[in-house]
Amino acid sequence: MKKIVLTLALALLALTGFSQAKKPTIMVVPSDVWCNMNGYMVEFDNQGAWEKLPDYNAALQSDPDLLLAISKLGEMMAERGFPLKDLGACLRQLRNDAAEMSVTMASDGSDVAESPVDKLKNVAKADIWMQLTYKVNEAGPKRSLTFNLQGIDAYSSKQIAAASGTGTPSFSVELPVLIEESILSNIDNFNNQLQNHFDDMFANGREVALTLRKWNSSPVDFETEFGGDELSFQIEDWMANHTVNGRFSTQDVSENRMIFEQVRIPLYAPNGRAIDTRTWANDLRKELQDKYNIDAKLSMKGLGQAVITIGAK
Repeated sequence: MKKIVLTLALALLALTGFSQAKKPTIMVVPSDVWCNMNGYMVEFDNQGAWEKLPDYNAALQSDPDLLLAISKLGEMMAERGFPLKDLGACLRQLRNDAAEMSVTMASDGSDVAESPVDKLKNVAKADIWMQLTYKVNEAGPKRSLTFNLQGIDAYSSKQIAAASGTGTPSFSVELPVLIEESILSNIDNFNNQLQNHFDDMFANGREVALTLRKWNSSPVDFETEFGGDELSFQIEDWMANHTVNGRFSTQDVSENRMIFEQVRIPLYAPNGRAIDTRTWANDLRKELQDKYNIDAKLSMKGLGQAVITIGAK
């Protein structure tokens, strides 16, 4: 009986330690809506198409209230055991990386087509982006705060948690106090949603996407046969063996391309090393090279979308 009790106690302690050790990493950022409302947007040339994206640098350097809001929200999250990435620190690292890249650019002056937000995600490596929208309301001497929190999976760009509301009007004039008064009753439920999503990722894999395509000059396509079966079917077999519980969806297959969505990849390798989309997709690139003698180039679109182009590097 004592052995049974001891075994159960140890198992409970292990499970408790496990749940405490596996927390999602989060970065708090102002939402696109907040940045647009306050004039902090920048235009980005996305291969000839101009897009408007949030200018986090300008927002942090110009709006002290935003700093207070992010700091207070970060304090509330840290109190509940969620590790945070600092937006300002990630932006500084991004500027340093850009300075280094400026002196190592290709000889023809070309650069990788990547949006500023994608570059920030690659630097931050946060599991979840916590987007904050807020507005201070004034009614006579009283003030209240209307807020909206969105937890966005940095890899799939899907919303996985949300909370919104308006705090009770008060005589407080300090923004951090208004934030705490408004968000306090919602933040635990919000954090539960975040943790449930991360628990699902740990059990069922991180959701990513993969596209395979061919160069026009490629001597092989996805209908070329190897060992009695088309390359496309052999790639699907590899996907089934290298996803969590074989979970993926084949959206499109032709001789020129393959598109996989809802691909569930493990968060960690057996040796405990963290696995991201690029690391996982590179194993397929190496498989194409080693098993089929097919050269392929791996490129990334953000954190969660890998592109493998066969036929040449």
